[in-house]
Amino acid sequence: MRERLIAAFVGLTIAVVALYGIPRAYIVAEQVQQNEERKIERSLDLLAVLLVERSSDAAPITEDFLSRLLNEAERIEYVAPDGASTVAAGSEVSDGSHDIVRSIPLENGGSVTLSRASDLIEQRIADAVMPVVLIGIALVLGSVLLGFWLARRLARPFQELARVADELGSGRFDVEVPHYRVPEAEEIAFALRSSTDALRELVRREHEFAANASHQLRTPVTALRLELEDLAMWPETPPVVADELGRALRELDRLSETVTELLALARGQRLAAVAEVDLGAIVREAEARWSPTASGERRRVTASTPDAPLPSLVPPGPVTQILDVLIENALRHGRGPIALSAVDRGTHVELAVADDGPRPSDQGIFARATRGDSSTGEGIGLAVAQELATALGGHLLLAEGRTTTFTLLLAKPSDAGVGLGASGVERPAR
Repeated sequence: MRERLIAAFVGLTIAVVALYGIPRAYIVAEQVQQNEERKIERSLDLLAVLLVERSSDAAPITEDFLSRLLNEAERIEYVAPDGASTVAAGSEVSDGSHDIVRSIPLENGGSVTLSRASDLIEQRIADAVMPVVLIGIALVLGSVLLGFWLARRLARPFQELARVADELGSGRFDVEVPHYRVPEAEEIAFALRSSTDALRELVRREHEFAANASHQLRTPVTALRLELEDLAMWPETPPVVADELGRALRELDRLSETVTELLALARGQRLAAVAEVDLGAIVREAEARWSPTASGERRRVTASTPDAPLPSLVPPGPVTQILDVLIENALRHGRGPIALSAVDRGTHVELAVADDGPRPSDQGIFARATRGDSSTGEGIGLAVAQELATALGGHLLLAEGRTTTFTLLLAKPSDAGVGLGASGVERPAR
């Protein structure tokens, strides 16, 4: 913006200087030329009178006499009345575009010619035009300085508004949006103030919702857990039912962790663990958890993990949720067996969920689809899974290939924060 303002201001000044200065320079040059011609004519008239009087007094007209009458860069040629003798004084005048040569007859029958060289006239023209040129240069330089000043002054409000917008984008809603005299800047400032108020209210409501949801969800979950524990410890409860109740309690604990982590994700917090977890064990647990469901649909879930642990400094709950979303998506939209795998890639750990179904389109695969939405996103499950992966400092992607394979990349403890991409994990080459 500043560069355009400076260019426009300087360009306008140059155009004005050119439209005025160039014609003015020609006019000044013409005036100097005409003034020199008038001087020559007056000098020639005076010289003619002087030569006639000297001839009347019978005084000789010599070269030395004529030389005393010359100015700089002039030449006089005197022709006697008899036409036989000529006396000249001064240097030869070379043919030039601005040479002035005037000749008049004398009363006694002779003639006199006065010439002025173009070098002198051109120098006087240059001296007369130089102020116009200097004024033009001064105006252009002044316009450059004034253009810089005006551009900075006009751009400052928009630079400040850009800084304010950046701070608002980073979550600072207490930033003060200044007022401006420039109408366009004030309109933007007014819009930012309105947006700030709306965002502040939205964040306040989200925080209240998160706090209320945390309380309202945890209370019935805790009450239900206590009821199930009492029922499991009741002596009259059959062992088979007690085992199922124990399984329900574990799922209830996982539900409680899921609620806590989703609320943390809603607050924009980064999910982090305080201890290493074995990602291979999480994959094997997912296989055991989903195998009964897959068998009911005449499909199966297999897991391929190394014997050695695959450590990663991430909370196990979100990883489990991501795997659950991917396995459920494979059961609902995929075909054939579902293969789970965990591989150590050196810089990171790669978890994959694959099936034999055709690979979907990349466009909108992780979008939050709503009711009536025609996008290719699979509900909100994959969108939440991707957000969880990002909150873990990892990355969830749809691998290339003919069949469907979702890959979750998670950093290893020794490489956390080293060689990671924007999403937290270095992306492998496809």
